[in-house]
Amino acid sequence: MVTAATYRHVPLFGGRERLLHDSLLALALQLGWRLEAWAVFSNHYHFIANSPAHPESLRDMVRRLHAGTATTINRHDAAPARRVWANYWDTRITNQDSYFARLSYVHRNAVKHGIAPVASAYPWCSASWFEIQATSALIETVYSFDPEGLRVAEVECGP
Repeated sequence: MVTAATYRHVPLFGGRERLLHDSLLALALQLGWRLEAWAVFSNHYHFIANSPAHPESLRDMVRRLHAGTATTINRHDAAPARRVWANYWDTRITNQDSYFARLSYVHRNAVKHGIAPVASAYPWCSASWFEIQATSALIETVYSFDPEGLRVAEVECGP
């Protein structure tokens, strides 16, 4: 599981969440990371993915994602020297309960932040895709897990 935040949690992607969303999905596909859950916001994102044969490529993937999206929005905003990204945190998930709780957390993150009434209504997350692709038993299992108590790098959503 990966969480990343913009520098000082400034909502630099407000109205441009699609740029970050589409860049994340394309880069993960290109580098062989199989995304299982994702949520993209104006000032942070989360994703859960299965690594390719060389999981050390995560650093390169995040670096390329951050460099590309920072260059694009800084060019658009005529702010070439602006710092966009602060850091990222990654967690290796080692057991099934932790995995299901984190899937629940990421799929429902837009609801947690008060951005959407139901997870599947937020276009920049994986909830609607998950609810279409997964079996009803898996959906019920994942959503039965309460992510409260998880140690996840918390980021408040900007406007």
